[in-house]
Amino acid sequence: MTSVLSVPQPLHQFFSLFPLYTYPRIPSSASQRPVVTPTLWIHPPRNTDPSTSSLLSTDVECLKWQAYIALRGLKNIKLRWDVSQDGSIDGRLPNLHIPSIKPAEDGDKEGGELLPAHLIREWVDEQHGVSEVGELEGYIDENAKDESRAWVKLLEGNVHAALALSEPPQFSFLSLLTTSPSAFTSGTTEAQTLLTPPPPPLTGLSSLIPQYGGPHIDKSTVELQYREAIASVSERLGTDKWFLGSTSPTALDALLYAYLHSLLKTKDNTLRFEVTRRVNLVSWEKRVGEEVKSAFQKA
Repeated sequence: MTSVLSVPQPLHQFFSLFPLYTYPRIPSSASQRPVVTPTLWIHPPRNTDPSTSSLLSTDVECLKWQAYIALRGLKNIKLRWDVSQDGSIDGRLPNLHIPSIKPAEDGDKEGGELLPAHLIREWVDEQHGVSEVGELEGYIDENAKDESRAWVKLLEGNVHAALALSEPPQFSFLSLLTTSPSAFTSGTTEAQTLLTPPPPPLTGLSSLIPQYGGPHIDKSTVELQYREAIASVSERLGTDKWFLGSTSPTALDALLYAYLHSLLKTKDNTLRFEVTRRVNLVSWEKRVGEEVKSAFQKA
């Protein structure tokens, strides 16, 4: 049966100028390499040459989890840095891709399960059968456990703020034409949220003028808080093998390593100098780094 309605000839000729084609599904490259080994997705290392790369991410958040996994004794963890952050869970790296205990569905050769960062610790505990750190989380006593909270706050506050402020995002010439003004202040905005106390709000006449270019942060104040923090860390570490005198590495040691390594690699001479002038911090970072690096390999 022919349709009562027909497309007018002029319109039909117009549509013919834009033909619709369909193509067969293109399998992804990932499906060609099934996940048989836990694989951590990270931001790239500074040098991505497989023969010379240290396999340590330039991103401090990714490096925290690399250090945590390694210091908990896991080995032969694969690394990938060819996945864009936009393709990760919630748009944030790291993610951990683990083999699935269930068969792959819908013909997916890769299978597996992708975990966000906040579930990595739970997965690591499962690899040991039960959590081997116990209620004290690996610290020597309850006082050390309570003290660790203050050090975490210091590292993720004043130290992270200085690091974020010193390494603004890099833009190409093309991105300068297409990026909104707020993107250029991401490091400043991040530092503002981490400072203790936070920068005071604008007052007086200036508060009536819309702010452009992000909040104003006194860099000298940030650097002063950073210097005091590094001095405190160096004094507390002393000659101990692990921070707070722990007999084995804790989550705090993984956190400390991530910041010390990032600070030693930063282009900011002021920040780097505060670490390099303290022999115990440099030697500790080097020793722990060898253990961290040995736990990973390129996927």
